[in-house]
Amino acid sequence: MLPYRKDHPAKMFRRPLLLVVLLLSGLGVLGVLGLAAFPPGAVPVPVERVLPNERFQVR
Repeated sequence: MLPYRKDHPAKMFRRPLLLVVLLLSGLGVLGVLGLAAFPPGAVPVPVERVLPNERFQVR
């Protein structure tokens, strides 16, 4: 059994859920920073406008 001290490094492992949350939030922050530093390229797409049928009717 590990001795109980307030500054003991194994104290963090007594709360594994907190450790998992901290690791996942750290990965999330790194992912956002990675996307901000290297954003994905935009793919150009031609714009197709639909003309209303009333333009082609005889007046």
